[in-house]
Amino acid sequence: MKKLGFGLMRLPTLEPMNSSSIDLSKVVPLVDLYLNSGFSYFDTAYYYHGEKSEAAFRAAVAKRWPRESYTITDKLPIYEKPEERELLPIFNEQLHRCGVEYFDYYLLHNVGGKNYQHAEAVHTFEFLGQRKAEGRVKHIGLSYHDNAELLETILNRHPEIEYVQLQLNYLDWEDCAVQSHRCYDVCKRYGKPVIVMEPIKGGSLAALPEEAEKLLKAHNPRASAASWAIRYAASLENVMIVLSGMSSMEQVADNVGYMQEFHALDAEERAVLDQVVSLLRKANTIGCTGCHYCTDGCPQQIPIPEIFKLYNNYEVPENTGSCCAELLWQCYERTRECSQLRGLRAMRRTLSAALGDPKAAERSKQRASEIIRV
Repeated sequence: MKKLGFGLMRLPTLEPMNSSSIDLSKVVPLVDLYLNSGFSYFDTAYYYHGEKSEAAFRAAVAKRWPRESYTITDKLPIYEKPEERELLPIFNEQLHRCGVEYFDYYLLHNVGGKNYQHAEAVHTFEFLGQRKAEGRVKHIGLSYHDNAELLETILNRHPEIEYVQLQLNYLDWEDCAVQSHRCYDVCKRYGKPVIVMEPIKGGSLAALPEEAEKLLKAHNPRASAASWAIRYAASLENVMIVLSGMSSMEQVADNVGYMQEFHALDAEERAVLDQVVSLLRKANTIGCTGCHYCTDGCPQQIPIPEIFKLYNNYEVPENTGSCCAELLWQCYERTRECSQLRGLRAMRRTLSAALGDPKAAERSKQRASEIIRV
């Protein structure tokens, strides 16, 4: 199986701030190009795109392509704390949404901390085993967002788990919070293949600061920044699939191009990425992947990932012009009444200082509202 997977988490939408408004007319050409290029692995989940991702898969893939031409991964939303009696109805609903009779891969979604405790309490591991025994799931696993110690505990207690999905990219590899390297090593030690999520860190590694971009282009002028990130993850020997949330024909064409005949990074390329990591760590940016998990229950309906992205752009020296400041002012207004997010309140102080002139700030606010609809 080729190592590039299609993540159905960042599909094109009709409305920029409405993730559930998936534009199927644009999704169909994307999946067709991907499948016609010899790739087959799709990844979705119950809550992706406001619970519309699975239905988009059914419309664009399951209804249009023979079952043997693709594999589909779905996930049990354990982080929503379902009761044991709810597990089977959720599973059946997912099969219906996706338009399939079985899942090739099915995993517990976002296992870690209290989510793991709940997963044990409602016997979700046993539930996965039962669905596999019935033939309604071919392979079982988990997606994981926690430390390496807990992952080792889980894999030791549940040897039936066949694979693990991890956030892994060259910037997070040695990050003390994400622990990509340490979690990867645990999986390798237990003989569990890794499926990589967030190889481009929510798109941030595809839109690098100018100085970092120059380093990559100096080594290979034709390679995109995204290709460096995906090839980094795919070069790890225990990696089975690298997911990419593709949302345009250009992204799909680029990805299938260099992943058709995959070549692992060589020593020189790894050294270049080491330099890029050093540059990126100097920036005062927020490590956000744009997953939108934080926005579903936000009482102020704040588009948190978009705000973080704008703030990160502001912190990059070449982007600190008036346009970026104007966009950020809109974020200032939307977060003014928020009592929960300390990071956003700190961000407001930064913006207030940056936009100090009240008249300029008012102009910025007015112009920003025309650019971003929030």
